[in-house]
Amino acid sequence: MSAQNSAGIQTLLDAEREAQKIVQQAREYRTKRIRDAKAEAQKEIEEYRNQKEEEYKKFEAEHSSGFKKAEDDANVEAEQKLKEIQAAGKKQGDKVVSDLIKATTDVKPDVPEKIAA
Repeated sequence: MSAQNSAGIQTLLDAEREAQKIVQQAREYRTKRIRDAKAEAQKEIEEYRNQKEEEYKKFEAEHSSGFKKAEDDANVEAEQKLKEIQAAGKKQGDKVVSDLIKATTDVKPDVPEKIAA
C-alpha cells in the first residue's frame, strides 16, 4: 500500500506543479496584458494630445491673423501721424522757438491778486 500511496502522492505533486505552471503563465499573461493596455492607453493619449494641439494651432492661426492685421493697420496709422507731426514741426519750428525765446526773455512780472489785495 505504501507504493500505491507513494504513486498517488507523486501524482498529486505532479498535478500541483502543473497547476503552479498554469497559474504562473496566467500571471505572466495578465502582466503582459496590463503592460500592453498601458502602452495602448499612452499611445491614445499622445494621439489625442497631438490632435488637440493641432486644433489649437489652427484656431490660433485663424484668430491671430486678425490681430496681426489690426496691429499692422495701427502701425501704418502711427507712422502717418508721426510724419504729419514732423512736417508740422519743420514748417512751424522756427516760429515756436522764437516764441519760446520771446516768452522767456520778455518777462512782465505781475503781482498775484491775493498778494496785491
